[in-house]
Order: sequence, then structure tokens, then C-alpha cells
Amino acid sequence: MGKKKEILIENLEITDAGAEGNCIGRHDGAVVFVPFVVPGDVVDVLAKKKHSYYEGKVTRMVSCSADRVEPRCSHFGICGGCKWQQMAYERQLFYKQKQVFDHFTRIGKFPFPEISPIIASAEIFGYRNKIEYTFSDRKWLSKADLEKADELETRGLGFHLPSLFDKILNIDHCHLHSEKGNLIRNAIRDYAIGQNLTFWHARKQEGLLRNLILRRSTTGDYMLIMVFSEWNKQSEGVMSFIRDTFPEITSLMYVINQKPNDSISDLETFTYAGKDHMMEQMRDLRFKVSPLAFYQTNAAQALQLYSHAANLAAIQPHECVYDLYTGTGTIALFVARNAKKVVGIEYVLSAVEDAKVNAQINNIDNVEFVAGDMAKIFTDSFIGLHGKPDVIITDPPRAGMHPQVIAQILKIAPHRIVYVSCNSATQARDISLLSESYVVTAVQPVDMFPHTQHVENISLLQRKN
Repeated sequence: MGKKKEILIENLEITDAGAEGNCIGRHDGAVVFVPFVVPGDVVDVLAKKKHSYYEGKVTRMVSCSADRVEPRCSHFGICGGCKWQQMAYERQLFYKQKQVFDHFTRIGKFPFPEISPIIASAEIFGYRNKIEYTFSDRKWLSKADLEKADELETRGLGFHLPSLFDKILNIDHCHLHSEKGNLIRNAIRDYAIGQNLTFWHARKQEGLLRNLILRRSTTGDYMLIMVFSEWNKQSEGVMSFIRDTFPEITSLMYVINQKPNDSISDLETFTYAGKDHMMEQMRDLRFKVSPLAFYQTNAAQALQLYSHAANLAAIQPHECVYDLYTGTGTIALFVARNAKKVVGIEYVLSAVEDAKVNAQINNIDNVEFVAGDMAKIFTDSFIGLHGKPDVIITDPPRAGMHPQVIAQILKIAPHRIVYVSCNSATQARDISLLSESYVVTAVQPVDMFPHTQHVENISLLQRKN
């Protein structure tokens, strides 16, 4: 079959925000998904039919929405990271709250109360405490770049372009991270090009420099993890340059990755200089965060998220609490002082080790942390060993909870469930399964990621009898 033809749709009115950060209009009764526009815009788009819908790209702005603002980032429209940066922040919040309502209504189909107003982020730029970049010898080139073919530099350090696994957008300035983070990234890239080091070629599976991960904490710690394909004099030279140029990096680490993919969760992390961890603080609690451990990427909003989750849980001194998908134990330790006992379960062993250390650091002795696959270890014997929970707090990954975990929750029937989710679609699916025994009594969205379509959501479920 031949390639599907593109059609020009003129004067398309953008009426709503849709999936994956795109916005939507309608043409001949079909939805048209368009990136980098705002509801209220009228545009001409070049569109391609995909089953029952269209995907379009703007060719001309006919008129602009009153909710459109000037994007701050020079990479906007190419980088896929901040698809809503051209939308006024108040309207971003409106569509995030609407997303939760739509998922609960269309997917969940269970009764729920009026959704509480979404909690806005105090900072809408510079809020990320973790950011990951990719080295590539195939950076995206603009027309202006291609016109300078004699001096063309094809190596870059930045973000993967949507749908292009082997090309990255070379980043000069990311407004979601700190100014110091931008300075560090650019200096490392310039040093590597100056030394004529090889950047990773995803198709050929070769090149020395693969990834750079930068983390910072509210306590002032900086952690940098370099990912190389091998350790040699050039790798050592990079690490020495970083150590000498940026003494403020308190944890300088590296990983050797010889696999085809970029995942490093199963690889050893080596400490080159400084500590093998960084410290985070939330109220009077201090947390050790290892290089591969999960910690909420917007620390200020994490405090809002956990505070509201704890308030909804309304834990009493006699109650046993289970914290499913506990990570480094942040929620478990946050609520432990209100409970008789807290049991945290997490798949990542290093995160559980951190959680145990965090309990010691904060002198909290009524918590237990267990490592294992949730669907396999959350069994009757586990409940018999650790006690039946009165309250369950669950904060699963985007895919939601495994059906066996949901079945076990229904079986042990805690009085209350506080479900924290980064994906209200899978949250709605899971709550629908729990709704045979539970009723949703509160819904609280929290904006953790300004300028993106992502929204965190907390739901309180009360047992029916």
C-alpha cells in the first residue's frame, strides 16, 4: 500500500486539550490531534489520517487564543518536553483538573465527589531536581545548521526527539532545571567536543559518552552520574575535568553501560569523588537518596502531595499502615509518627536499603521495609507476618497496580485506601475494580510538572461496610 496522503485542513478551531500533551480540533466528525497549540487557536494544519483520527502539524496561525502566551524556551516546538509552555499556567491547571474528571467519568464510571481545586506549583520553572541527557553523534540539525555544512558539528547532548530513538536535540538551556545545571551540562559537552571524544551512535552501538544524569537537593547537594560505554583514560579525563571544574558537585559518579539500551537500573554505580548519595529534607525529615533511587522530581510539590495524602489518610495512633511502592520510604516515614506501625514494600532493593537508613537517620522505629515484587510478596502469609493494615497508601508507577495486588487489597479490606497516582487513567481503572467494596470520598489533583500534561492525583477510598 502507498503512503497515506496528507490533507490541508484550513481554519481548524482548537477546542480542547487531548492525549500526550496535544490539543484537539474536529474535521468531518473526526478528532485532529495537533501539538504546540492552545484551545482557542484557529490554525491551518497539514494532517494525516490514522484509523479514526488525524494527526496534524500547524502550517499557519489564523488567529491566536486569548490563553496563548510566549514560550520562554528557545527549544519550544522541537523539544517534546514542555508541550504546554505556550498555554497560560491557569489554563494548564484547568485542563489537568479536567483530565482527572474525564478519566474518572469515562474510564472509572464510579461515583465520586466534586474534585477539589488542583494545587498549583509555586514554581513553574526551575522546579526539576533530576534531569537526564543523552549524548549522540546524530543531533537534530536545523536548516540554518545544514547551510553551514563546512563547520557542521554533529555531536550533541540533550533530549531524545519524539519518535526518533537515534537523534537528540542539543540543549543550550533547559528552563526546568537550575542555572547551575545548565552551566554544568554545557561545560561537559564543550569539553568532550574539544577533546574530540566519541558520542554514542545508537544505530552502530558505539561511542564512549552515553548519558549524563544530574540531581540536586533542597539541602544544596549536587549529584552527577556519567554513563560511559567503557572505562579508559578518556573516561577518567572527563571525570577529572568535572571534579576540578565543579567542586560544588557533592556526589560525582559513573556507570559503565555496554548494553544496547540506556537503562542503568541493573548496573553498578561507581563513586569517583565525594559521597555515594545525596541528602534531601522535607520538614524535619531527612532522606538519603542513592543515585538510582526514586525521589519526587519537584521537591516543593512533593511536600504538598504527601501532606494532603497524610491528611486524607487520617491515621490514628492505634492503626497499622501499609505503604505500597514505598520507594525510599518518603511517604511511610512522613506518616509514621501518626501510626502504630508502618510497613513499606518496594521492588528496588537499593531504595529499600535507603528507606531503612532513612528510618535510622530520623529516629523512627515503628517502620518496616520489605523488598520484592509487589504482586508476588503481597500475600496472605505476608499479612500474617506483618499484621493486617487498617490503612493502605499506594503510589504505583504509571502502569497502575497489578490485578493480584488489587485482589489482595479487596481480600484484606482495610478501612481506608489513599491512592496516589501519576496517571489518572490507570488510577480510574484500578479504583473501578476496588469500587465493589469502596467508595471514593475525596479527590485532590496536584500539579507536579508545569508546562506538561502530567498531573498527580490523590483519591481517598472508604470501605463501604
